[in-house]
Amino acid sequence: MPVITANPIKEKIKLALVLSEFNTSVTERLYEGAINRLKLLRFDEDQYTTVKVPGAIEIPLVTQRLAASKQYHAIVMLGAVIRGETTHYDYVCQQVSQGCQTISLKYDLPVIFGILTTENKEQALARCGGKKGDKGSEAVDTALAMISIMQQI
Repeated sequence: MPVITANPIKEKIKLALVLSEFNTSVTERLYEGAINRLKLLRFDEDQYTTVKVPGAIEIPLVTQRLAASKQYHAIVMLGAVIRGETTHYDYVCQQVSQGCQTISLKYDLPVIFGILTTENKEQALARCGGKKGDKGSEAVDTALAMISIMQQI
């Protein structure tokens, strides 16, 4: 039985990036990581579209609209939900993650959950180019791996 793994993609692909503007000091770094990775991989600017939304809770609606357009091979959701003093964090995380999965399954499309869900701002900053990696760049790599896998199935 053949094993399917991520391989180089032969065709010119299109990605959409949906970026939350809430927690901008974190989300802009996630976005920079994603864009730097696309540039390193020699993506042309016409190969990706960025849509900025007010907060993480708005990401699934815009992602769904982009998925329905059938213009993209994958969509990368970028945002940061940082725990505060209330249960708001739990509701936002649940709704955004559920939205990601629902859209991905409904449209048979890789929708990448590049949303940081952290206890504090320091943890978030460590994950967008700090000690814990560059989750923006990693989200792009995950999108490309999933595109390859989906094309092989």
